[in-house]
Amino acid sequence: MTATTTPTARRRTGARTRTTGSLLSVGALLATALTSATMLTAAPATAAETLLSQGKTATASSAEGEAWAASAAFDGDLTGTRWASQWNDAQWIQVDLGARTDVSRVVLNWEGAYGKAYDIQLSDNGTDWRTVTSVTNGDGGTDELAVTGAGRYVRLQGVTRGTGYGYSLWEFRVYGGGTTQPGPGGAVRVTGSQGDWRLTVGGQPYTVKGLTWGPAMADAPRYMPDVRSMGVNTVRTWGTDATSKPLLDAAAAHGVKVINGFWLQPGGGPGSGGCVNYVTDTAYKNTMLTEFAKWVDTYKSHPATLMWNVGNESVLGLQNCYGGTELEAQRNAYTAFVNDVAKKIHSIDPDHPVTSTDAWTGAWPYYKRNAPDLDLYSMNSYGDICGVRQDWIDGGYTKPYIITEGGPAGEWEVPDDANGIPDEPTDVQKADGYTKAWNCVTGHQGVALGATLFHYGLEHDFGGVWFNLLPDGLKRLSYYAVKKAYAGSVAGDNTPPVISGMTVTPAGSAPAGGEFTVRADIRDPDGDAVTTKILLSGNYANGDKRLVETPFRSLGNNTFAVTAPEKLGVWKVYVQAEDGRGNAGIETKSVKVVAPPVVGTNIALNRPTTASSAQASYGDCPCPASNATDGNTNTRWASDWSDPQWIQVDLGSVRSFSRLQLVWDPAYARAYEVQVSDNGTTWRTVHATTTGNGDIDTIAAGATARYVKLQLTARGTGWGYSLHEFGVYS
Repeated sequence: MTATTTPTARRRTGARTRTTGSLLSVGALLATALTSATMLTAAPATAAETLLSQGKTATASSAEGEAWAASAAFDGDLTGTRWASQWNDAQWIQVDLGARTDVSRVVLNWEGAYGKAYDIQLSDNGTDWRTVTSVTNGDGGTDELAVTGAGRYVRLQGVTRGTGYGYSLWEFRVYGGGTTQPGPGGAVRVTGSQGDWRLTVGGQPYTVKGLTWGPAMADAPRYMPDVRSMGVNTVRTWGTDATSKPLLDAAAAHGVKVINGFWLQPGGGPGSGGCVNYVTDTAYKNTMLTEFAKWVDTYKSHPATLMWNVGNESVLGLQNCYGGTELEAQRNAYTAFVNDVAKKIHSIDPDHPVTSTDAWTGAWPYYKRNAPDLDLYSMNSYGDICGVRQDWIDGGYTKPYIITEGGPAGEWEVPDDANGIPDEPTDVQKADGYTKAWNCVTGHQGVALGATLFHYGLEHDFGGVWFNLLPDGLKRLSYYAVKKAYAGSVAGDNTPPVISGMTVTPAGSAPAGGEFTVRADIRDPDGDAVTTKILLSGNYANGDKRLVETPFRSLGNNTFAVTAPEKLGVWKVYVQAEDGRGNAGIETKSVKVVAPPVVGTNIALNRPTTASSAQASYGDCPCPASNATDGNTNTRWASDWSDPQWIQVDLGSVRSFSRLQLVWDPAYARAYEVQVSDNGTTWRTVHATTTGNGDIDTIAAGATARYVKLQLTARGTGWGYSLHEFGVYS
């Protein structure tokens, strides 16, 4: 969003862990903090990684035969050649890099005979070895290990085999190179002058190459090596409290810094709180000031702390609470309070900068006017990220900024598709979005001091697929786009399948419970065998953001017959292609599920309809009985919340019919009878059930009558009964 654009509420689809609850309520899920003193020592920051080991001279303690020599683990062939040792524990394999070099990462691609316990060691002379990392519970597959150190020789020293065979590696890759800078420690400063600013850590220049943090804090030791392997030097959080320590400790252990966030209402994103009155609510402001000061004092000396970030999208979010002159007063009061927080933080911690994030550059004039104690500004921007630079220039601002969220275009920025829902970018477009975002940041030299792109998250749901770099732990094209931007190269990496040309047929009229067709071109750049899944999300149909695997049949040529859900509405269809190496391509389109066609004429359409009760005002109501026979599945009849209830239609004369179709709202009937009458007084039952499950009931119940009634005796939910359509077909 830009300063010249009227701010609008954003339909944020980000992963759940980016909301308030991710950091302020996740404490109950956390186990224990890291206690090792070595975890508090910042690792050196290295230059962009390069693959150092491929094709270099390699030796090993043994080999099963000539076909399994040590050199096979360094030839770049991940599936065709391998090193295999003799069948005992004390085996080793090493590579000569040719010169003493900084090493930042080791990647081991195990064959079935893997190492359960082993050490990675460095040496300058091939004789005297020092261990830089140890694994004690290896489980095969791919081990990606962040290491810190320098040496000419790199060795894997086996301790315990994972099988009855020896050790066997498809590939042993060593990354690093460049020169080693002093580890990031000491005071953090915003230095320089107008248009020529820089961030320094311990006097050394520091560009924020970051990601927003999604996993549980207790899992930080598990994921931080991967984060660091991407060239990331910073992660951002939205809240800071006692649960933050495991993340800070793990970050420090891997040479990563943390932007420690503090929530203020009304923050951006779902679940972020209510509407505070910043003009009058002194108690809230004092409580927050005390709370923030407590955690600043706790973590100000932690080696992972980079800066403090007060609030997230609240200037924009206040429009959801206030309007007119009151909104203006609240925005001024909010930014003045942010300044009070900044002054308080500076009084406790003079060695780390303070910033504040919004999602609208129109917030910056308020900060400029009311928050002079901020050291820099921060902005969340996605599809319009390149516009931030021009807005900064046009606004005549005198402080630098960082991008605290950025990536592909969001749900609120893209056009709607033919079914009226946001048209999600493809995997290729999303990857390009991250590349564009980073280019926009680095293009504003001397002003934009870096970014924490969105989002190192694991959720495999509607928002997770839109934004997460590795939903369910599966690496996307976007993951590698960020890695290339930060680390400079993805050479030697196995990358995800690429999906293109996805279509859904029929996209606008898939029959509930029937089949529709999905087609997509799927290719794997590395030639890996691909496994395909089809998943559905009901986010737009029933609010359920989960992705659920759905039955489908392969029709060949990457074409699939997919079973449609019974719930009407627009659903998201996902094709997920996995390569078996931890990568996935995911593409999505929408499908509109409609009531299955019924042979015959709906003789109840627009006929007089009455009911035992109807809700006059609740949600989308009034919901009269006539809504159930108007032919529009977007309207509904809704009864009172009690048993029994009834709804009936007058066909105008005695008519013959062969079936009924009931399109239920979520408030359905578990037990009901279909009754008919010639006079509206004397009724006879032609169908009954006690096992209704909602969605759509197509009932073969032939009769001849003038009146047709549903006698509803047991609700399926705590609400009443609600029908979108009550069709009677001749």
